[in-house]
Amino acid sequence: MRSWRDSAQVYLDRRVLALLFLGFSSGLPFGVLAEPLTAWLAESGVSKTAIGLFALVSLPYSLKFLWAPLMDNLPLPILTRMFGRRRGWVLLTQVLLLAVIFGMGLTDPAQSLWWTALFAVCVAFASASQDIVIDAYRVEILETHKLAAGAATATFGWRIGQVGAGAAGLIFADLLPWSVVYGAMAALVGVGIIAILVNPEPKTETTVEADELKVHSRLYVAVVRPFQEFLTRPGWLAIIGFILLYKFGDAVLSVMKIPFFLEIGFSKTQIAEIAKLFGFNAIIAGGLMGGILLARLGIMRGLMVCGVLMALSNLIFVAQAQAGNDMWMLALTIAVENITTGMGTTAFVAYLSSLCNVAYTATQYALLTSLMAFSRTVMSSGAGWLADQVDWSTFFVLTTLAALPGLVLLAWMMRRFRPPEGPALP
Repeated sequence: MRSWRDSAQVYLDRRVLALLFLGFSSGLPFGVLAEPLTAWLAESGVSKTAIGLFALVSLPYSLKFLWAPLMDNLPLPILTRMFGRRRGWVLLTQVLLLAVIFGMGLTDPAQSLWWTALFAVCVAFASASQDIVIDAYRVEILETHKLAAGAATATFGWRIGQVGAGAAGLIFADLLPWSVVYGAMAALVGVGIIAILVNPEPKTETTVEADELKVHSRLYVAVVRPFQEFLTRPGWLAIIGFILLYKFGDAVLSVMKIPFFLEIGFSKTQIAEIAKLFGFNAIIAGGLMGGILLARLGIMRGLMVCGVLMALSNLIFVAQAQAGNDMWMLALTIAVENITTGMGTTAFVAYLSSLCNVAYTATQYALLTSLMAFSRTVMSSGAGWLADQVDWSTFFVLTTLAALPGLVLLAWMMRRFRPPEGPALP
């Protein structure tokens, strides 16, 4: 077992540090498509109904597993030869992302809303495609014991990109035209481009068939084999159930968190000050703590510790419900919830990374994260109905209980199956 000091030093590894900048590149488009876009639409006189429908532009993030097999296996004619399989695809998606963010800034929602929507979908598609390859790159570039630290560092960078783009976009929009703001945000994609250029291509084994078979056979290897390989593993059904359930309680709470704060008397400004500034630091600290914890305890035991802490943290909202409009209590609630969420997210990402076969990393990771997104969106959609049926204290107790099935399943898996040691080999 590693010492705590040795576990913390993993963050000084050059390849782990590189993921900070690649994470930034992944998080940037989420900020571009969030607060700045909504504010731009509202300022342009777009109806609230239309603004709400703009949430659908993010659909590519939920469907990325459909084209992940192609990106996982098919080489690019020139870029693959020059930069390698992973780096070539990353560069292509980043250049595309830069172009469509810049192009979206040149549209005018007041005059051509459909063009703005089209470019927004293109931003989401390019971003989701970039995520496919960067996730695979992260898994393949790191040794097993550095996966958790890599996940924490990438998450840290993602948060900086997402929050930074959202906050800076709004601030500079008061001073500059939207076209200039979006042009500046497009230029920030260059951070990821530089990061991938100065780092090496992963040394991984690929299937011999992918290099020798004809195109139709190669597509079979790319599309069918990753899912076929996953479905032949012992306990694959339990793994899917665990992915759906691990963060279920946290997802249900997150849906109703802001309505709860507003109902007990906090203003949107107060919530933003605590959640965006103080809460941001808390979730980053939690992510780093999660990386150290997993390096110390291993992935499965770290998952259990982080999962229990996430479940218990929901009970702090019961205390907030009793305290009402108390800013100090709000700060404590956000701190506890964000630290444990950061720890749980790091543990979960490291676990998903450990499940991937290195021959099909992009496809399998895209599938696993799509399952995670399903839990975060579809399965938690009934949270509002539940909150209407009970008082807030009861609601938060129920969100804690909602986390128990995932923890029970995890305990059973730890006894029944050998913990994953890292990305699976062919």
